[in-house]
Amino acid sequence: MTSHPTPIGSPAPLAGIQVIDLSKILAGPYVSQSLSDLGADVIKIEHPDGGDPTRRWGPPFVGSDATYNLAINRNKKSVTLDLTSADGQQVLHRLLETADVVIENFRPGSSLARLLHGADLVARHPHLIALHISAYGDTGPLRDEPGYDMVVQAAAGLMSLTGEPDGPPVKAAFAFGDLGAAMFGLAGVLAALYERTRTGRGQVVSTSLYETQLAFHTSFATGYFATGNNPPRLGSGHPSLVPYQAYPTQDGHLVVAVGNDVQFKALCSALDHSDLLDEPTYATNAGRVERRGELNGIISRSLLTQTTDHWMSTFTMLGVPASPVLTLSEVYEAEQTRALGMIKTIDRPRTGPLKQIAFPVTFDGTRPEIRSAPPHLGEHTEEVLKTATANQPPPVCCSPPGCGEGAAH
Repeated sequence: MTSHPTPIGSPAPLAGIQVIDLSKILAGPYVSQSLSDLGADVIKIEHPDGGDPTRRWGPPFVGSDATYNLAINRNKKSVTLDLTSADGQQVLHRLLETADVVIENFRPGSSLARLLHGADLVARHPHLIALHISAYGDTGPLRDEPGYDMVVQAAAGLMSLTGEPDGPPVKAAFAFGDLGAAMFGLAGVLAALYERTRTGRGQVVSTSLYETQLAFHTSFATGYFATGNNPPRLGSGHPSLVPYQAYPTQDGHLVVAVGNDVQFKALCSALDHSDLLDEPTYATNAGRVERRGELNGIISRSLLTQTTDHWMSTFTMLGVPASPVLTLSEVYEAEQTRALGMIKTIDRPRTGPLKQIAFPVTFDGTRPEIRSAPPHLGEHTEEVLKTATANQPPPVCCSPPGCGEGAAH
C-alpha cells in the first residue's frame, strides 16, 4: 500500500476534541499534552495559589516556571479556578457541557475527589470521557495512599530489578511510573473516544502508576511465574540474553546487544576471538546466559584494548548491534535526531524561544505541529471564562493559600 503525505493544512487527528485537564504533576498533564499534540483543544485548570506544583520544581527555570513544567504543558490554555468553591464548580460544569474528555488525578478520599468524582461527572454529562489516574488503583488496601513516581517504582518492583548486582536498588532515571500511566491512560482515552462513536456514551477510564508498572513487567513476570525465583539485579545486563549490556572501552562505554547466534559469531569475529566458537557452551544463548560472568569478562577485556569509535566501525561493518552510551547533548546534536525533526522551537511570550521534544509519532510522514508554548499561570482565564460564563456573574478565582487538595501523586 502506498503512503501519501498528509496535505499541508489538513486537520490534526483529534481536531475538534475538547479536553479539560484538572490534573497536576506528570502523568495527567502528559496525557493532555499528548492529546493536544494530536490536535485536541486543552484547557488546563490550575489553582490560583501557584497553580500546578511543577511550576516550582526547579531549578532550572525559564522565567518564573520550572523547565519540568514547560516540558509537559504545551498546546494548552491555563485557567485559574478554585474548584472547592461553588462558583468554580459552576464554571467547570459549564466547560464540561461541551468538553469530550476530562482528566484528573485527585487523591482518592480527598474533598476534590468527592466533589468531582468521575462517575458523577459522567452521570451529569453522559457524553464525557473521564480519565482518573491514581497511584495504586481504585480498589485494595493502598487505594487511598498518595504516591510519587519513585515510591511506586519501589512498591511495584522496578527498583528491585534496577542497579548493579552488588549495589543498592536504583530508580529508573526517567519517571517510568508516571509516564507509563500516562501512556496507558492515553490509550484508554483514545479507545473510549472510538467506542463513543458507536454508542454515543462516555465512560470513566481509570488507571494507576501501580497497575501500569505491573503491565511493564512482561517477561520478568512470566519468568517468575515459571520458576518462582526473583530475578537478580544485573546492571545494564539482560536476564535472558548474553552478551547484551554496556562494556567499558579504552575511552568510554559501548552497548553490545547480541540477540541471536549469528550475531554472536559476528561479534567473535570482530573481537578476533574465533576460539569462543569452539566452546560448545557458547554455541547457544542458553549456554551463554549460564556462563554470563565468564563470557562478559572475556568481552570486557577485549573491548578495553581499543576506542569506542574503533569498535563501532568494526561492529557496523560486521553487523553487530551496538551503540556508544551517549549524553543528552550528544543525542540532541546527533544527525539521526535532526533527520527525524524531533526537536522543535516555539516562541513563548515574555520568555522567548523554547525548545521542545516533538510528538514521537508521524501520520503519513507528517509530525504534529507544536501550536503554542506552555502557558503562564492563568494566561487564558479571562478569554476562556468569558465564553464559558456568557452573562453569568464572574466566579471566585482567588482563595487563601492552602485551600486546594493534593493530587494522587
